[in-house]
This record gives sequence, C-alpha cells and structure tokens, in this order.
Amino acid sequence: MKRPHNFSLPVSVVVLSIFYIYFSTVFVFIDRWFGLTSSPGLMNAVVFTAVAVMCVVNYAVAILTDPGRVPSSYIPDVEDSEHPVHEIKRKGGDLRYCQKCSHYKPPRAHHCRVCRRCVLRMDHHCIWINNCVGHANYKVFFIFVLYAVIACIYSLVLLVGSLTVDPQKYEQQSDGFYRTIYVISGLLLIPLSVALGVLLGWHVYLVLQNKTTIEYHEGVRAMWLAEKGGSVYKHPYNIGAYENLIMVLGPNVFCWFCPGAIHVGSGLHFRTAFDSKTVTSTLQ
Repeated sequence: MKRPHNFSLPVSVVVLSIFYIYFSTVFVFIDRWFGLTSSPGLMNAVVFTAVAVMCVVNYAVAILTDPGRVPSSYIPDVEDSEHPVHEIKRKGGDLRYCQKCSHYKPPRAHHCRVCRRCVLRMDHHCIWINNCVGHANYKVFFIFVLYAVIACIYSLVLLVGSLTVDPQKYEQQSDGFYRTIYVISGLLLIPLSVALGVLLGWHVYLVLQNKTTIEYHEGVRAMWLAEKGGSVYKHPYNIGAYENLIMVLGPNVFCWFCPGAIHVGSGLHFRTAFDSKTVTSTLQ
C-alpha cells in the first residue's frame, strides 16, 4: 500500500522558511543595498530567484518521489554471474529476508520503520521531507541540499552587505520593521548555513565513496571486525570517485544539477568493485 505524502509540521516549517528567506532577501536586503530597479539589484534578484526556484523544485520532487520499493516478485539469483555480490545476514549467513514485508531484500535495501516497507538503496528516513531518501530520490535530495546551502550563504552575504552600505539609514529604521527582519534573518540564516553546510559535506563524502548513511555505519563495524581478524575491509560499491558520481547524479554531466530524478538502473542490482569475481559479501 502506497504511503501518502502529506504535509507534516517539519515540511511546513521548511516551506515557510524558504519563502521567508526569499522575500526578506529580495525585498529587503537586495532592495536596500542596490535597489530593485538598478541593474545590480535586478541581476541579484534574478540570480537569487533562480537558486530559490531550483531549491523549491528539488525539494518538492524529493517529497513526492517514491524512493523505490522492492517488487513483490523479487528473488535473488545466487547463480547470476553478472551480479556476483549478494548481501547476507551477519548471523547464519542466509540471504537477507524481511519478515515484515515477507520478501527478500535486494542489495542495499533496508526496512524503514516509519514508511513500514523496504526501501531500495535506503540512505535514511528524513522528517524534513516526510519521506525516505532512497534510490529514486537521493539525487534530488542531494541537489536540494546543495541549492539550499548556496541560497543561505548568498542571502547571508546580501544581509551583511545591505547593513554596510548606509549605516545611518539603518539606524533610523532599526526600531521598526526592518530591525525585526534583520534579527530574525540572522538567527535563521547563520545556523542554517552551518547545519546545511555540514550536511552537504557529509553527503559529498558519501557520494564520492558510493555509500549510504546506513552503509557508512555498517562499514565502521565491518572495518573493526576485519581488523580484528587480520584482514582489510573494502566497501564493495566503491568503483572510483567519478563512477560513483555517475551512479548517483546520472551519466550526463550537464544534467547533474537539474531537478530530474535521474538515476542508474532499477535499484535491484548495483555495480561493484568485484564484478569480475564471484564474491559473497556480508554487509549487514
């Protein structure tokens, strides 16, 4: 049964924040610094509007796109020479099977307790989009965070710049509407820029390693067990930085930053560093 994508309180907070930042940036910061009728003001307004539109579009797509569900007919083929890597349980060595969904789990799929189903290439469940981040919507989630960071830093620069142009004018208006706008914007933009910047940096690392958040934490444990046993653990889906980028953002470089949910494959199989070998990898 498909989970409805309804607006939640966190989603409402994000939407209101986006609109607040947009209107305060364009109609307060840019207008006071350059004037909206001037060439620099118009140029900055157009550029910031374009960034804001891309941010909103990617956010909407991330919310509305199903992250990927496991077909009810899916059965892993252990004799498939083209996809030799099969994830098995840590205990017992059996193929991964979801008791709640009553079907086998493809590689990199995990059961989400919130969505109550298995999600293909699940990264995490995000309350801010009221949806799981998985195979089909990871790209748009990643691009949304990128545009959000750009928008926040851009807005913060315009905020600071608008304060330094005419200090006397600011002092005259500081007791009223404008002072409230500046205080709220500063309290909102500074922590947002830091938090989103850290989140973007984290996912850039994951993309370059071709890992999900879940796989990172599993890899830490696997690395510890491997070192304890005197061997070296290698993430099987790391096929090189550029190839890893293609796996997430798509083969067309010119479409990497577009809102289309472009992804490679069905989400049931993934290229690995061991495609030329017959390997069974324990990842969970």
